[in-house]
Formats: sequence, C-alpha cells, structure tokens
Amino acid sequence: MRKSTIYLSFITGCITVLAFLLLVHPHFNAEYYEKSLTQKKQLVKMLGLTDMCLFTEARYTRHLSQADHFAAFQDSPMAFEHFPSGSMTLPPVLIHRREKKRAQR
Repeated sequence: MRKSTIYLSFITGCITVLAFLLLVHPHFNAEYYEKSLTQKKQLVKMLGLTDMCLFTEARYTRHLSQADHFAAFQDSPMAFEHFPSGSMTLPPVLIHRREKKRAQR
C-alpha cells in the first residue's frame, strides 16, 4: 500500500469518527444542558437581566435593548462600522416601533 493511500484512509477514518461523535454527543448530554438552561433561566429571572451579551466589541452590540439609533455612528455621522458584529445584528424592535409612530404623526 502506498503511503498516500494509508494517509487518506486515516484522514477519512478520523473525519468519520468526528462526524459520528458530533451527531451522538448532544444526545448523551441533553439532560445536562436542559438542567443548565433551566438554572440559567432562573438566574436571569432572579437578577432581572434584560438581554444576553451576544458580542463583546461595542456597547451597542453588547446590550441590544439599550442601544440608540446613532450609537454605531458615535465618532461622526459618516463613520463606517468599526466592528463586524454591528452588521450581524439589527437594531432593537422598539426602535423600529418608535420610528413608525413618529412617522405616523
């Protein structure tokens, strides 16, 4: 057997094992994750947290419910987005509702 065939067989075997583990692992740990999620929900309710921190880059992506319209342009009105997470999140729904109400006036 050639070395390249052995290497290809080894890599294929490793990928197969990893894919199997990725598919099977969640089923074995589902009970733990459900318990952990329940505990986290209780903690959020007890502390009265508003929303989770999705990104750590900027304050307007860290706490989406507390962001204002112009937070992304805080350096200047024509400033580009500094952080990539700003392009992955939308402004909070409340801002859209406020803008619709203002437009209707």
